[in-house]
Amino acid sequence: MSMKSGLRNQLAEKMAGEITLSDSPGHALKKWRMNFEVAPGILAERLDVSPSVISDYESGRRKSPGTAVVGKIVDTLLAIDEESGGRHIQKFSTMLFSNVEDDVIYDLHEYETAVPLQNFADVIGCSTLWGSLDKPIFGYTVVNSLNAIMQLSSDEFNRIYGWSTERALVFTNVSTGKSPMVAIRVTPFKPRCVVLQGIEAPDVHPIVVKMAERDRITLLCTGMDVDKIVSTLREQEW
Repeated sequence: MSMKSGLRNQLAEKMAGEITLSDSPGHALKKWRMNFEVAPGILAERLDVSPSVISDYESGRRKSPGTAVVGKIVDTLLAIDEESGGRHIQKFSTMLFSNVEDDVIYDLHEYETAVPLQNFADVIGCSTLWGSLDKPIFGYTVVNSLNAIMQLSSDEFNRIYGWSTERALVFTNVSTGKSPMVAIRVTPFKPRCVVLQGIEAPDVHPIVVKMAERDRITLLCTGMDVDKIVSTLREQEW
């Protein structure tokens, strides 16, 4: 399963988020335009505006553009890069995921607003092993548990949290659930929720529930297969 198509969207989300949330959106906009080595004139031409509009945004002379305009600018920068082979997209995506290969992270998504954990758990058929479902989450990551644990340094492991630890981490093809919880124990960050995929409640090692309790992490399990989880979560309009 490839996440390459998802990379462009992930990168677009990160760029647009950084620009709109910046204290100086104009500077952030200029930084990304220069990162992508796109001349202001080319960007203006593609957006069908005069070059002075771009320089006014970037210098802060013009009120910072709204999210729709930022989205359009980001999309245009990415499109221009794709036409010439997508070199910058690859470079920045690699930085985002710190060389975390797509056999480690199957999917990673940030929500714009809080999603109730209960809703998330329901759509992927989870049973609760420990903790409350009455919590919000702001994203999820679907991780190949074995590859993540075998291949990632602790610093890279932290990358699976995306932009918020208030998320659900779905660990796939789990045998007892011990490895993912041990990996989480030794990292400074704790997710809101861990979903163990491919295992039924009676097969989860009792120590796993104790670890979840100690770290106050809601622990769920689901028998739904990985592809179905990824496609189901992507279809949600949350």
